[in-house]
Formats: sequence, C-alpha cells, structure tokens
Amino acid sequence: MNEKKSSPYSLCSLCGRSCGIDRSGGERGFCGMGPELRIAWAGIHRGEEPVICGAGGSGAVFFSGCTLQCFFCQNRQISRDGMGREVSIPDFADICLSLRDRGAENINLVTGGHFLPSIARGIALARRRGLGLPVVWNSSGYDGPGAVEALADFVDVFVPDLKTLDGALASALFGAPDYPGTVRNALTRMAAARPLSFSGDSLRSGLIVRHLVLPGLMDNTREVLAWFSENLKDRALISVMFQYTPMEGIENAAAGLPGSWSRRVSRAEYHETLRLLDLFHIQEGFIQEPPGLESLTPDFSRAASFPGNLAEPVWFHRGTAAS
Repeated sequence: MNEKKSSPYSLCSLCGRSCGIDRSGGERGFCGMGPELRIAWAGIHRGEEPVICGAGGSGAVFFSGCTLQCFFCQNRQISRDGMGREVSIPDFADICLSLRDRGAENINLVTGGHFLPSIARGIALARRRGLGLPVVWNSSGYDGPGAVEALADFVDVFVPDLKTLDGALASALFGAPDYPGTVRNALTRMAAARPLSFSGDSLRSGLIVRHLVLPGLMDNTREVLAWFSENLKDRALISVMFQYTPMEGIENAAAGLPGSWSRRVSRAEYHETLRLLDLFHIQEGFIQEPPGLESLTPDFSRAASFPGNLAEPVWFHRGTAAS
C-alpha cells in the first residue's frame, strides 16, 4: 500500500508561531487560512519604494490572512477578516503573467508567508510559461524556520518589516513575544542570501527593511534603528514609514497598551526619527513624506482599492477589475 504524501500544510510551521496544526485537514491556523491560496487583489502599485516601482509600477499580489494580525493593520479587511477568493496554482501563475503583460517591473508578493509552498509552485509554473521578472517578498519578517532558505530559491528582493525588537511590546501588540528573535534571524539570513544589486534605478537583488514609526513609541524606533545600523547598514536599505492612521474604535482595541493610538505620528516624532537616522549614520534608504491628513488606507471591497492614482487593478477577488 502506498503511503499518502504529506502536505506542506500538515503540522504547519511556515511562520514563527509554528502552530503545528493540520491546515490540509480543515483546521485553521492563527493566520486564519486553510491550504488553498487566497488572494484579495493584484495590480500595478506605484506607492512602493522608487527602486521597487521603477517606471512601470510594481506588480503587487495581496494575499488574504496574516501570521501577526496586528490590531492597527491598515489592511485588516484581508489580514484579519479574510477578504479574498481562493485561486488555484495555475490561476496564480496567470495573475503573475497578467501583471507582466501590463508592464509591471516585478512580481511583489504581499504577506504570503502562510502560503509559501503554493506560491513557490505558482512562481515556478509562471517562469516555465515565460515569466522573467524579479520576485519581491513583501512580509512582516515573521518567517518560520527554514523559510528564508526556501524563499531564496525564487525571491530576488526581500522587503520585510522590522516592527519591534522589544519582546514585551511584540507580545502586547500581536501576541508574539518571540518576534524580535525571529525577525533578527530572518533579516540577517535575507541580507546574506541577496546582496544589493541594481539595474539602473531598479533594485534587482537585495534587502529593504521597513519600519513603521508608531505614535508614542519613539524608544521602539530608536532600538530598531540602532540594531539596523550595527547589523545591516552596509548590506541593506532602510525604509522608514509614517503612515499609521487611527481607525474607528482603536481606543478600545488599544486599551492598556503602550503608545498613543488615537493620533498620527507628530511632527516632533518625525523630526526625532530624522535625528536618529543621523545619529546612527544611516544614509542609504527611503523616508516617507511627513504625515498629513490624507489616508493611505485601502478598501479591498472595491477593485479600485487604493486612494488616488496609487494603484491600478489587474485582478480582483470579486471577479472584475472595474471599480
């Protein structure tokens, strides 16, 4: 009798939580997802770092679910509420090829760590069918053991978050006290796997570390930038963001937690961040514009999910790319 082939979603350990549950058998992990790829939106995104967007924009694919599910997430419709549609691996490959045909500079995989085995198969299929674009891995940095090595087989550019290096804060914000150790290990491996390499003004290989400055938590930003300076400054680019936007009901969600969640980052915090970058001699990277009144929060219930001219839909979970 032949043994049944084990699914990569059995005893799942794809993220740092290593839930160990059988997603292939109908269980749901912390990410909220089963074994089938689930996608909410794909299109040409022009709001990423300039070396990612290039002239044609980044071919972004937003996956449903998340291994952190931060209560302040701007993408909560898909990260926490699971908005999206299940797609087959051939359909995912088709989406990647459609992005290429629309002029995308790369294939930008957003928060897909809990689908890593299926994504790898889909990219391999797309490449057999002619996809030649670089692949960007856009993640929380909370990748499980062995994930970076598996990703290095098909990812050219890593763009992980570095949210915090404070275990107590990580526990309070997203229930992952081991996040600091996990993300330090992942980022160090990513930098070693993909040295910085450019083609003109576009990044073809390398690591961009994103850090979202949170209001009232400047000590957290200081610790993150100090670590980056000591460990990655000459091997990676930093991208500092100020786009935190308070959501309705955030005061209740953040009750008792450190931080000032009912407001945006202040001008004083913005200038303090600039001072810290100078203090730690961090010169290579990107700084988001000072916070304003506009919202960058997407609405994934609409095909035109992003505000302004930030993005152009190519595929949408409700079956049409028209708003």
